[in-house]
Amino acid sequence: MAVPQYRQSYKQNLYNDYYTNQNKYISNIRPAKIIRKKVVKKRTNLFALIIQLFFAVFFVMYISPVYLDNITRPIFIRAEKYPEIKTDMNLIVHPTSAYLHNNHILGVNLLSGTETKKPQMQSLYETYHMTNLESSIKSLAASYPSLKPSIYVWDYESGKYADLNAQQVYPTASIIKIPVLIQLFKAIEMGMIKLDDKIAMTEYYKSEGSGSLQFKGVNSVYTVDDLARVMITESDNSATNMLMDATGGMNAMNSSLRKWGMKETRVNDWLPDLQGTNVTTSKEMAAMLYNIDNPNFLTLNSREKIVDYMSHVHNNRLIQAGLPANAIFLHKTGDIGKMLGDAGIVYTPNGKKYIVVMLVNRPYNSPQGKDFIVSASSLIYNYMVNTDL
Repeated sequence: MAVPQYRQSYKQNLYNDYYTNQNKYISNIRPAKIIRKKVVKKRTNLFALIIQLFFAVFFVMYISPVYLDNITRPIFIRAEKYPEIKTDMNLIVHPTSAYLHNNHILGVNLLSGTETKKPQMQSLYETYHMTNLESSIKSLAASYPSLKPSIYVWDYESGKYADLNAQQVYPTASIIKIPVLIQLFKAIEMGMIKLDDKIAMTEYYKSEGSGSLQFKGVNSVYTVDDLARVMITESDNSATNMLMDATGGMNAMNSSLRKWGMKETRVNDWLPDLQGTNVTTSKEMAAMLYNIDNPNFLTLNSREKIVDYMSHVHNNRLIQAGLPANAIFLHKTGDIGKMLGDAGIVYTPNGKKYIVVMLVNRPYNSPQGKDFIVSASSLIYNYMVNTDL
């Protein structure tokens, strides 16, 4: 069907008008003028930089310490300004270190964390509480109201244990000589010292309390083996200080305790430490005794020497007094008046083996401390031998 002529021309006119208007619109558009901002490069003023550096150093060295002493310190530490008081950055960074610390390095008290990644000592594998034994120990302790005992017992075969205040911190007295002995043999294994090395006695090392070396002449010479033996068998304090000093002193001892995995045991004073500042827990001391038998911690030669020393302790009036004559006991005792203790490994005639640690806070030099330890030792032995664990 043909389209009428007038319709075609009308439609064509519409198209023409549309495109004509579009072209006019486009032709009126002009490109935007691009304005470029001139960037001015600043030159570094070396003189100004030197002045700024000078004032920064001056502030840090002179103004900042005065600010800390006169404003920060009185506000946070509440201490009056005295001429002898200077800013102690350790107190600012570690505000509790003055009264809460377990390490002491280069004159600074520190709260060191235990080496939790991989402690060098193996932990005791605990299975079940020996609840009947714990009840018996508590009943016995109730008959000694003036005493505060801490006891830990652990059976090698079953992993069963008894715990009475075993994780509370107590003075160690001479029981601290167990970790000192372990530290010595770790140093021997690393080649730092040898058993036949000789150390001369001086007035600095002489220490009162237990042991016979305090009565020997100055400049007397002893081998490391001699010192280790009298440290354990006679509980000689002078020998202990000589060996601890030869293996790095208190700082090295505390550092090793952290590496071994001991959280609470630490050395704060040389022997005899009559104030009881050297501390431990009965459970941590048990762990150290356990690792004497650990072949991944000590060599066979080291273990043999340690067993030799600890099986000839002269003081047999505490735990050993509650054992039969045919039981073998490797141990170390401790006594500073306000605390009496004993810690060791018991080998029974029927083949059982267990660790027992007793730390007893008592009225000064009270004989009840000894009576309780002997009675508790006998009670524990009879339970361990006669009970099917």
